[in-house]
Amino acid sequence: MSSELDPGQLRFSPDTGLIPAVVQDASDDTVLMLGYMNREALELTLESRRVTFFSRSRARLWEKGETSGHTLRLVSIAADCDGDTLLLRVNPAGPTCHTGARSCFGRTPEPATQVAGLGDVLARLGTVIDQRATEMPAGSYTASLLESGVLRTAQKVVEEAAETALAAAAEPGKLAAESADLLYHLLVLWQAAGLRPQDVADELAGRGL
Repeated sequence: MSSELDPGQLRFSPDTGLIPAVVQDASDDTVLMLGYMNREALELTLESRRVTFFSRSRARLWEKGETSGHTLRLVSIAADCDGDTLLLRVNPAGPTCHTGARSCFGRTPEPATQVAGLGDVLARLGTVIDQRATEMPAGSYTASLLESGVLRTAQKVVEEAAETALAAAAEPGKLAAESADLLYHLLVLWQAAGLRPQDVADELAGRGL
């Protein structure tokens, strides 16, 4: 584990075991987000150099970008004078906020005209799904689908795949919409199964297509 910070010297909350972590872009000092860490999340971050938080809503560790691919690579970390708040300077891979904005403190999404293609759209969608999985907000279809489990989500993928194939054969005007539904449900299935989009990208890249 990195010796740049000693977790034993920090003041984690006696009630929750957590410490707030302010995340800042190392390139220009823009504040990107606020998260929370327990000691295990901090140690994992120091070891892997990939920022990991503790999700208060789901009561589990959460590596930022584990679904969207928008990871935060740790550059440096420091505690404040009281030892009860952390400052993380990072190199972000893509937007940090689930809205598609660079920062959670500047919540306007990037203009749609800046979306270059399908990969960018899927990356943004992955960010939203990642956020839903962390917060599990009431009334969210994504959250309810994740809560139903892998089998139910897999069933939805099968249903959407069939509808996409039928559209291609009989109603080509609906193919784009059905394909979008299929891709969305596939991303949710990856999240439910603990698979990162990067894992799929690595698999495809390794096939030499």
